[in-house]
Amino acid sequence: MKALRDHSLSLFFFAIFAAALIGQAIAGSAEFNNEALAHGSETKSFWSYVVSADFGQAVMENWQSEYLQFTLFIFATVWFVQNGSPESKKPDEVGTQSDAEQLVEGRDRGLKLFLYSNSLLIVMAAIWIGSWLAQSLTGWRVYNEQALEHGEATLGWLPYVGTAEFWESTLQNWQSEFLAVGSMVVLSVYLRQRGSPESKPVGASNEATGIEA
Repeated sequence: MKALRDHSLSLFFFAIFAAALIGQAIAGSAEFNNEALAHGSETKSFWSYVVSADFGQAVMENWQSEYLQFTLFIFATVWFVQNGSPESKKPDEVGTQSDAEQLVEGRDRGLKLFLYSNSLLIVMAAIWIGSWLAQSLTGWRVYNEQALEHGEATLGWLPYVGTAEFWESTLQNWQSEFLAVGSMVVLSVYLRQRGSPESKPVGASNEATGIEA
């Protein structure tokens, strides 16, 4: 029970992630087959749909935008501040800070420390790039499958990545993520949620920056 309590936040989100992903697969399979029947096309079994490019594209579109959001937020909070927000460092703490502040004073400043010092950003960026690439590859496959069904010319991967269709779906996800982060940064200046580390203490002033204000 202690282990469950100590990891309850991550377990909660991974559990609802799994439930949502399964729900998306069920709903997506039904929608795919409804459209296939309406157009006289071949339907797919549930498992055939789950391993298809159609499902992969739908999943990867969202994953890549989420990880881009976190990658940019991690990087931006090193150099930019929002006065009064618990999501921000204090204005006089801009930058990577000193070794003493980062608790690495006296350690060898080699490649190992550099990589560890930036490991969160590196891993998040790698996941974003990987999921963006997966989105582009699955979307490319879906595009060409639809082109063949309609007797149209197919495209190579690079020409597909340059299409308006690809960037419309990509930017549709990006703009919503950027709006959500920006809203959180600004709203947390003025609003509170008692007990949440994402909020300042209820009695803290709006001008106080950081969660320890």
